[in-house]
Amino acid sequence: MGESLPIRKVKVATPANSIFHLHKAASQGAPQATQCADRFHIVKNLTEATQLLLARCHAEITAASQTQEPDQSEPTKQVISIEEWRPPEPAHVEKVRLARRAGRYERYQQVMELRAQGMKAKEIAKRFHISERTIQRWLASGTFPEAKKRRKRQSSFDAFAPYVLKRWQDGERNGLVLWREIKEQGYSGSERTVYRYLETLKQAEVKAPANLHRLQHFCATTAIWLFVRDPNSLDEIEQEDLATLCQVSPTLKRAYDLVQDFLAMVHKREGARLDAWLEKIAESGLAELQSFASGIEKDKDAVRAGLTWPINNGQVEGQVTKLKLIKRTMYGRAGFPLLRQRVLHAV
Repeated sequence: MGESLPIRKVKVATPANSIFHLHKAASQGAPQATQCADRFHIVKNLTEATQLLLARCHAEITAASQTQEPDQSEPTKQVISIEEWRPPEPAHVEKVRLARRAGRYERYQQVMELRAQGMKAKEIAKRFHISERTIQRWLASGTFPEAKKRRKRQSSFDAFAPYVLKRWQDGERNGLVLWREIKEQGYSGSERTVYRYLETLKQAEVKAPANLHRLQHFCATTAIWLFVRDPNSLDEIEQEDLATLCQVSPTLKRAYDLVQDFLAMVHKREGARLDAWLEKIAESGLAELQSFASGIEKDKDAVRAGLTWPINNGQVEGQVTKLKLIKRTMYGRAGFPLLRQRVLHAV
């Protein structure tokens, strides 16, 4: 059956006029044949469309990389970065801190009352024995200035924090088990310390931030291969890069799922799912993929056949590549007669 079906290469992303003429010529030359688009060129055009999308999202990724750092001015924030992951504050320390805050807040209220009565900042500073600059800063902010959280001290636990966080996210809640696992990896701290860090995980969400230095070197021409390759073939670093891109850009996460879904259609010969995939693209809001889908719509039957039948243009493309290689090796040295002889002898 495969030999009776002529293979027609269709570049889906070519202009509509080109597709129309190819379709018309094939229909007139072999009206009884089933036209079949070449899978290689379909995937190639999908890759080019995805690369354009990656380039467009560069600004979005850059902006996201600049907002990944947590805001340290909010001490009660429930989501903290792994760099600021620390044990909960002891009760006696918290009590002293809250008492100091209450005293500062009362003084702030008195300053605001005197200012409302028309007293100048210099006079207020002299009355409360505070620098005039501090008074001016309070007046300019308009809100009570919360004290910044103290910088986190380095701990022997820091090197093992990513591992413990990953195990916690995987569902491991036994502190003793986690302590034994990191102890085998070289952790020298106590079991009690691990329990204290886990207590923080019960009260707040700890997130590992995106790898910012990788995002700064983001390039669409290299990132495209992370999107079109089999996820199982990616090494650990490539998987980390792919996860980072999808984490900082919801657009790329949506595009990656759609691209992988289409590639699964290609590899598994699931052409029957083409219409459902095209509907997802229409609802995705991704202009580059919608342009690719628009090209498919113009010759959908041939594309569906290409995603269903096992035949391909591999032999034809191989012979064309071979001819081009022979031609280029003798460029500028001889004319067509020699090229013809070399091609005939190479067959």
